[in-house]
Amino acid sequence: MSGDIRWIELDGAVNARDLGGLPTADGRTTRYGRVLRSDNLQDLSVADVRLLCDDYELKNIVDLRSSNEIRLEGPGPLNRVPSVTVHQLPLLPEGGHRTDVAADTTANTAADTAARALPAQERSIGHYLGYLRDRGDSVVAALRVMTRTDGSTLVHCAAGKDRTGVVCALALETAGVTREAIVADYARTAERLDAVLARLRGTSTYAKDLDGLPADAHRPDPTIMEKVLTRLEEESGGAVGWLTTHGWTDEDTEALQDRLLI
Repeated sequence: MSGDIRWIELDGAVNARDLGGLPTADGRTTRYGRVLRSDNLQDLSVADVRLLCDDYELKNIVDLRSSNEIRLEGPGPLNRVPSVTVHQLPLLPEGGHRTDVAADTTANTAADTAARALPAQERSIGHYLGYLRDRGDSVVAALRVMTRTDGSTLVHCAAGKDRTGVVCALALETAGVTREAIVADYARTAERLDAVLARLRGTSTYAKDLDGLPADAHRPDPTIMEKVLTRLEEESGGAVGWLTTHGWTDEDTEALQDRLLI
């Protein structure tokens, strides 16, 4: 296991890390212990809960999973901690029988069949832009949770790669983190990918959807995030421009930067 202090070593999650220590274009740095990201939290141990609540002062969870996923998985250990607030902010549309891990496994239309035939990179870019197109409200709400001053915020989905990756990338770009650092953070899930997939394949909720995709669909290709952010820059003037069209304000940007940056 890596000794990098950004990784958070937990018994019941394998893709948890701190978004602290990332450089901004103006020479600042993101604070440790403000925003965390992770895969599914269902299997956290008592020691994990204690670590997150005591060492990281966890107060808010942004759960990007669908209602169907949450129903099938049931409440996780942190749902039972009175000092922690869970914000359910799903990113839709979903296409899997149970999840959106494989958002293209249940398609029936000719267009969906054609989409499945696209290279993995193009499929992923389409899914990521679809999150933004269809659930801008959830993205804005997620970033506003990060501005809260009552301890740290943890963002998660199932694998902690796609939905979590998109939301964290927009938050980091809004805070002023360099494009290189944002893309590198997204790609770091590759270091834990085998363990992530092993966890998900061990559940009836995710196994079938995961196995319905080709192997290359699961790897976090940094070019994917680079192209998504470039598309936002070209079409909306970047993350802040896109967020503004969904109700984000200058005050929100200032609050997020004050919260995240040293």
